[in-house]
Amino acid sequence: MQKSVRYNEGHALHLASLARREATKRGFLSKRAAEASRWHEKWFALYQNVLFYFEGEQSGRPAGMYLLEGCSCERAPAPPRAASGAAGAKDALDKQYYFTVLFGHEGQKPLELRCEEEHEGKEWMDAIHQASYSDILIEREVLMQKYIHLVQIVETEKIAANQLRHQLEDQDTEIERLKSEIIALNKTKERMRPYQGHPEDEDPDIKKIKKVQSFMRGWLCRRKWKTIVQDYICSPHAESMRKRNQIVFNMVEAESEYVHQLYVLVNCFLRPLRMAASSKKPPITHDDVSSIFLNSETIMFLHEIFHQGLKARIANWPTLILADLFDILLPMLNIYQEFVRNHQYSLQVLANCKQNRDFDKLLKQYEANPACEGRMLETFLTYPMFQIPRYIITLHELLAHTPHEHVERKSLEFAKSKLEELSRIMHDEVSDTENIRKNLAIERMIVEGCDILLDTSQTFIRQGSLIQVPSVERGKLSKVRLGSLSLKKEGERQCFLFTKHFLICTRSSGGKLHLLKTGGVLSLIECTLIEEPDASEDDSKGSGQVFGHLDFKIVVEPPDSAPFTVVLLAPSHQEKAAWTSDISQCVDNIRCNGLMTIVFEENSKVTVPHMIKSDTRLHRDDKDICFSKTLNSCKVPQIRYASVERLLERLTDLRFLSIDFLNTFLHTYRIFTTAAVVLEKLSDIYKRPFTSIPVRSLELFFATSQNNRGEHLADGKSPHLCRKFSSPPPLAVSRTSSPVRARKLSLTSPLNSKIGALDLSASSTTSSPTSTYSPATSPPPHNAVLETVSSDRTISENTPAVDIAELSPCRSPSTPRHLRYRPPGGQTVDNSHCSVSPASAFAIATAAAGHGSPPGFNNSERTCDKEFIIRRTATNRVLNVLRHWVSKHSQDFELNNELKMNVLNLLEEVLRDPDLLPQERKATANILRVLSQDDQDDTHLKMEDIIQMLDCPKAECFETLSAMELAEQITLLDHIVFRSIPYEEFLGQGWMKLDKNERTPYIMKTSQHFNDMSNLVASQIMNYADVSSRANSIEKWVAVADICRCMHNYNGVLEITSALNRSAIYRLKKTWAKVSKQTKALMDKLQKIVSSEGRFKNLRETLKNNCNPPAVPYLGMYLTDLAFIEEGTPNFTEEGLVNFSKMRMISHIIREIRQFQQTFYRIDHQPKVTQYLLDKTLIIDEDTLYELSLKIEPRLPA
Repeated sequence: MQKSVRYNEGHALHLASLARREATKRGFLSKRAAEASRWHEKWFALYQNVLFYFEGEQSGRPAGMYLLEGCSCERAPAPPRAASGAAGAKDALDKQYYFTVLFGHEGQKPLELRCEEEHEGKEWMDAIHQASYSDILIEREVLMQKYIHLVQIVETEKIAANQLRHQLEDQDTEIERLKSEIIALNKTKERMRPYQGHPEDEDPDIKKIKKVQSFMRGWLCRRKWKTIVQDYICSPHAESMRKRNQIVFNMVEAESEYVHQLYVLVNCFLRPLRMAASSKKPPITHDDVSSIFLNSETIMFLHEIFHQGLKARIANWPTLILADLFDILLPMLNIYQEFVRNHQYSLQVLANCKQNRDFDKLLKQYEANPACEGRMLETFLTYPMFQIPRYIITLHELLAHTPHEHVERKSLEFAKSKLEELSRIMHDEVSDTENIRKNLAIERMIVEGCDILLDTSQTFIRQGSLIQVPSVERGKLSKVRLGSLSLKKEGERQCFLFTKHFLICTRSSGGKLHLLKTGGVLSLIECTLIEEPDASEDDSKGSGQVFGHLDFKIVVEPPDSAPFTVVLLAPSHQEKAAWTSDISQCVDNIRCNGLMTIVFEENSKVTVPHMIKSDTRLHRDDKDICFSKTLNSCKVPQIRYASVERLLERLTDLRFLSIDFLNTFLHTYRIFTTAAVVLEKLSDIYKRPFTSIPVRSLELFFATSQNNRGEHLADGKSPHLCRKFSSPPPLAVSRTSSPVRARKLSLTSPLNSKIGALDLSASSTTSSPTSTYSPATSPPPHNAVLETVSSDRTISENTPAVDIAELSPCRSPSTPRHLRYRPPGGQTVDNSHCSVSPASAFAIATAAAGHGSPPGFNNSERTCDKEFIIRRTATNRVLNVLRHWVSKHSQDFELNNELKMNVLNLLEEVLRDPDLLPQERKATANILRVLSQDDQDDTHLKMEDIIQMLDCPKAECFETLSAMELAEQITLLDHIVFRSIPYEEFLGQGWMKLDKNERTPYIMKTSQHFNDMSNLVASQIMNYADVSSRANSIEKWVAVADICRCMHNYNGVLEITSALNRSAIYRLKKTWAKVSKQTKALMDKLQKIVSSEGRFKNLRETLKNNCNPPAVPYLGMYLTDLAFIEEGTPNFTEEGLVNFSKMRMISHIIREIRQFQQTFYRIDHQPKVTQYLLDKTLIIDEDTLYELSLKIEPRLPA
């Protein structure tokens, strides 16, 4: 009897007797015994869903019974027989029909049966299948889902009916009121109506005349209306309305398709997975289901309602009024924020769940549903991401064909503005989330972890490989290990630059990153960058020749430990310029923000946020600018839309310069302006700073609390006199006046309030800073005190003589004459003459950038000092922008010689300025040197050089080349082609235009190189006539692709996998049968990495989490992103403002591309290998390949 089933014996006997008489199917079957080789013949009777078996046909009591509900029946192969048996008996047994009944209960053994005839066995199988009620169970589940759906519809209809009932009641009341008014009006009209004669008393001739007149009026009216209608049909307005109607019809079709996609997502994936999560052995949890699908079911219900409204509007055609539908839809679209915000996380959860084999198998079953049309779950999860931009584009087209006097024009404009605002909010949230995920991905790569990356304000700037030069005491370079460093192994470091910190890591053999125990995390606020180490010192003499001027120093002065120096070596001059420019910009931003906080804190009664609020041009929308809620690295709202003039104004704002704004502007300025306009603006700022800078900016630049002056005149203990201005790192005093290129600012004042002097000096840091001072831990230095000396007072003659050249840093002739240094033991100036404004001190510190000319201002000289401060700050800003432009965007000057000459003329004019500070003079000379020198440091190979080397006497063949050699040279060629693409080709979708070969020649060369390499792989495989050679060739190319993956050449991986997936090769079943299982598994792994599903989701995750430069990504992935951005958002708004949010998105993609372009592979060129890879005579065209494939393995007959 069947296990774990309780039954009543009497009832069972009664059913057995019924089965003997009224059974659906009866007959003898052989039942397999517990012993594997024995079979017993029994008499079976099937009644309803119970299968009884008896010892014989005449037996009254059943030997057993089986409950068939929920079981399945299938054909079984004949069991193997012992060879010792008779041959005839064996043949008879083989001819018998075997089948097995599988029960759905755990622990229940299957029932194995056999019969003599095949048709009898099929009848038994059909009868058992019908008795299992499986079709009824499936139908019951379908009906239950329909019932739930109908219940929801009924509830919705009840709510709608209730609303309509209330409306009818209100309308009935209104009708009664109108009836009463009509009755009252009729009574009034009757009283006022004069006496009229009866119409039958009129003359018959008059009646005829009226009849003719009526006919003529009707004919003229019809003729006039016919002319009006014909004119209207041919009018531009009618054509516009026809286009408008067509847009609406297309929108309805698109909405219908979108609702169907959501329906498939919910009914084919969400609801079945919910049921699976509730099963006894769930392949997925309910939390994971909620994380994957988020609120997609709510989105489906919302769009079903919207779609029903659209269809109702179409039913009332040609009157198409849509604005009220959008009015209903807009408040509900906020649910998209949650979906978009967590979309990346949902894909990550789905990828983790796919690691479970049971879930992956179940998901593939769902995806095989015909309703999915071969699309994967990731594809359906991506559809809601594009719906809001699609609505914006539709409304934009609809408004283009809607007259300004149209009844719903304003409503549609309002809906479009609300959708754009929602899209901006979603974009900002996605950008913030992406930045956080990038930081967390890097944090997970570091074995020890890194807490500073958990700061949400920490923004990733760049990463790459640098060589750390070992050092010993007093900053001397260790020349003993330079020989080993030449191998670039011991000193190689993986470096990450963020807005606030600089990380230095080592990479273990397993690929994991480890922070350096000393100097692994450098706080940029404690760092000083020295781009050109002083070669005049004995310690580092000759280092420029040793390192080829590729080294730069970071001097770190932590407040709680001794200072130290980190010396880094870049692979090329271009990469060194990029690193130093970014580090310098981050350091300047941090110190600029810190100084603003200090300067505007108490003395001016304005903190930094209030200072920003006081300048409405920085945060309030205007006709020529619009801001977002997101803050940039300078804590100023990011620009969303702006005119070109306002963008140039922000570029030259002296108070701050955000590195993300500067990168975005320099990457995309050619879209909305020209290089000549930008350079003209910079030239105006340098030559005429007072007329070029907005007046409000100048007022806030010199903001000070004037009403506090009288207070500290009367009270010598005023907090404004003893208040300390400090900006970490602390003041560094050096006795050398070498013009070292150091960017370090420090504001400190003596702690003694009676002196009332402000010590404002900047460090002139050498390669080994030896003297430091921290105001928090030690008293101020007593060797140099800066005072403000009035014009009517002089220093006493008995003041001790002091060597000014020794105490003060290098000074410029432009330093104000009233500034003097004196030792602390000298004459003390009265407090009433200390009138240094904090803003002025901040301006001098910012402009000098390390120059020791601290100012003090008297009332009689304030105007002159302001002019000096503004000129120095404007010069510093112009040089900062030019240095960034020249070092990171050198292609602009290589392609535009006129621009290059204009910049050279401007820099030469700056050098002729007699008031130029030493640091400014050195910065100008460095920019001139970089701009005027030829690209001699670019020793890397170019494709033209490789092509010229192809004249080797003997070419290598595929069999003699190793997989490692092929992978290395493929990676070298791919990276050479990839890095040769100038960034301006990524603008404007030029690769999709008709003149793409002229507009984007390097992108087209990259595409052609990809196709050539893929064709070479396919041609090489098809060149072999025998199966074994083709299989060996496939295995070798798969090994080459795997080595490319290890070298982070994902473009090469895709070149090879796409070749192997060509129809000419994929159809060779005999060849693939010879390929090993390990190679096939490796092939599947590589294809999964570079798959285009989910917008290259796996490849993006690999590049973000497991890939560091050098690398070669697949260019088509970035071109797809750029095309989507270009098509989804316009460059300019309807008001003519630049869409700077779009520029920021484009710049983000270009920066990621250039990050991989700027880090080179250290692979030696092998001409024999590249000659084989670039030999186009080996390539067979696609048609010939397929014909050759058919010749090798002809099609099987149908």
